[in-house]
Amino acid sequence: MASVKVADVGALQPGNLIKFEHNGEAILVANVDGTYCAIANSCPHAGGDLSRGVIEEGTVTCPQHGARFDLRTGRNVGGAKILLMKILVQDARRFPVTVTGDDVLVEVG
Repeated sequence: MASVKVADVGALQPGNLIKFEHNGEAILVANVDGTYCAIANSCPHAGGDLSRGVIEEGTVTCPQHGARFDLRTGRNVGGAKILLMKILVQDARRFPVTVTGDDVLVEVG
């Protein structure tokens, strides 16, 4: 696996996120209370852009149908909603993140 620098520590403050692409895959990186986390940016339900979602209490909510994902684990913690139906959604892929000096690195591959 290769590690890719995605940000400087100071550029990604708690509660903020960035999106980057590697080999055609969009990845969301967030700072959750000082812990850097990375998950696939595309919602497993219908491909919604999670970087346009709301971050709250360590989760991101998909702007398309409201599915929620734990940013630390990628685990789905709230299904999508269409009209009055709740739909089960798979977990988002998680990517390991490390900090080396001032560099936030995401393992990809």
